[in-house]
Amino acid sequence: MPEILLHYIWEHCLWAGYLQFTTDGQPIEIISVGDHNRDAGPDYSHARVRIGDKEWVGNIEIHIHASEWYQHKHHIDHAYDNVILHVVRDADREVFNTRGEAILQCELQYPSGKDYLAGLLTNAMRMDSAESRIGCARQLLDDPLLLTDGWRRLLLRKRLDCKRASIERLLQITHGSWEHAFYISLARNFGFHTNSVPFEELAIATPLSALRKHRDNLFQLTAILLGQSGLPIQDEAMVREYQFLRTKFGLTPIDGSTWKLGRIRPQNSPERRIRQFATLLHRSEFLFSKVIDMQQIDALVSLFTLEGVSRASVDILLINTVVPYKYAYACAHDNQDTRSSSRQAMEMMEQIAAEDNTIIRQWRMLGQQVRNAAESQALLHLYQNYCQHHECVNCEVGYRIFFAPQTGSDRQLEFPFMR
Repeated sequence: MPEILLHYIWEHCLWAGYLQFTTDGQPIEIISVGDHNRDAGPDYSHARVRIGDKEWVGNIEIHIHASEWYQHKHHIDHAYDNVILHVVRDADREVFNTRGEAILQCELQYPSGKDYLAGLLTNAMRMDSAESRIGCARQLLDDPLLLTDGWRRLLLRKRLDCKRASIERLLQITHGSWEHAFYISLARNFGFHTNSVPFEELAIATPLSALRKHRDNLFQLTAILLGQSGLPIQDEAMVREYQFLRTKFGLTPIDGSTWKLGRIRPQNSPERRIRQFATLLHRSEFLFSKVIDMQQIDALVSLFTLEGVSRASVDILLINTVVPYKYAYACAHDNQDTRSSSRQAMEMMEQIAAEDNTIIRQWRMLGQQVRNAAESQALLHLYQNYCQHHECVNCEVGYRIFFAPQTGSDRQLEFPFMR
């Protein structure tokens, strides 16, 4: 059963007429299912439920198996501390928030006829825009193994090569400076998608050479970056410091209106991220050289661990910046063929947790296992470069389903794109 179906049942109140209880036997009255959250965080917000004789208002998280709470690392994510009810099909284990408090769970009761659920699934998939772009969704639900491990590995290598090409283009702009290119890419990814563009603009507008001259002074580093961001600065001393440094280096700030401020939690605000970025530059001299020299994931995690930056965010930096740069650098300098370099990068990706975003959740709903970043990156590449553009003929899965049957043979899947 895909998770999208349980979302549909919850949101459309198809549980009505069935008695609901927590796993410890308390009766539940669902007053409001809440608002569906399509961004990061719990699935539904502002829900209202009465459990026993107490009414609760807060967030709802939905999983097929309760143990997915830990697979998705919600137990170490403060965003899930206000979950008032964990709605599941199978409560296979207890779950706790970051404070060690047990989260109440409900094994949702609803009509369970096979034909009825199949009809619901069709409706649920029509309503989900991302799902509708996966042309083979129904076939994958019937046979998840249509998406083979071999095709996943090739997709991951394709994604690494795409990232390497982007790095090579940036090296041309920075006149071959790996450190400068890495600084710009790291800044972009410090924006964590929502503010990646203004963060990149900030890095381009703020020369690394200027920051290096004041690397030992966190106050000055922060003043330069905040001033260059175009965001308002409340600290008058920092404003004065920035004006001095702006004149010294001939700096021009970016347009502050480009930053996205709405629907962002305080811990993800642009100002806070900029301060964290300044702290990282302050404490890590020769950051790029350290990244290249380090081979252990734990050491890299420690290098990028900052106060207020979650482990999931550190993993995103490793996935989108660190591993691609190690791969690109190895291809350029270590006299290795790209297959050897990609194998090392893939092995490192396998040691990093998978991303948890809308696209990855779609694949999980279709029965796909996503156990680490190697698998999530492969599936992101598949969705963004094949499914979204209806490139089924160039996809192993699409060819098997839609084209090979018409020819009467898949020719052992000797596709041009597999070579």
